[in-house]
Amino acid sequence: MSTITLIRHGQANSTAKDEVSYDRLSDLGHSQAGWLGDHLRDTGAHHTRLYTGTLRRHIETADGMNTGLTPIRDARLNELEYFTLGALLAEQHGIAFPKEQAEFIAHLPEVFQHWKDGKLEGAPESYEAFQSRIGDALADIAAQSGPALVVTSGGLIAHVIAQQMELSVIATARMAIAIFHTSLHQFHPIGGHLSPVLFNATPHLDSVSRQISKTNI
Repeated sequence: MSTITLIRHGQANSTAKDEVSYDRLSDLGHSQAGWLGDHLRDTGAHHTRLYTGTLRRHIETADGMNTGLTPIRDARLNELEYFTLGALLAEQHGIAFPKEQAEFIAHLPEVFQHWKDGKLEGAPESYEAFQSRIGDALADIAAQSGPALVVTSGGLIAHVIAQQMELSVIATARMAIAIFHTSLHQFHPIGGHLSPVLFNATPHLDSVSRQISKTNI
């Protein structure tokens, strides 16, 4: 098994209300991706492979990082459809889509729990199918040789960690909310399992001049 570093994409369109309009980087998101790429080069970080989902924000982030590696696109690394699931939650259970960040913090656990419990009729994929595809994707990447970078999304990263740590739905949602754009999350093979050894690291954003550029919404 090989080491895997998951990376959340740069800040996307935070004013979006649907999947399509969300799926592009903001100006800051492009800057975050470039700064991360600079950091990896400056520190001599060694990676032999680069994977991304097939979403625009994943591809733009990987391109902005400019690693020199040829990206492998894998749709199994795509994010859960939060906007779609949130719309179903509103239609079927009367739980309104959030308009402010404080509402979002309470909303995400509701989405995850209803989805897991099979209470969102017409969901684009079942909770079980999502869990299977992300687990299979990570297993396939880990089975190849050489340390890998994986550009994906915050919800997926949270669920990958939850799989390894056997976390509850509530804990998974809280973790997803906390994940910063272009943050690093590293897994090492220990005892035949991928164990998380780094969470939410943003060394490229930790200087005083870039603190304001650390975002999670």
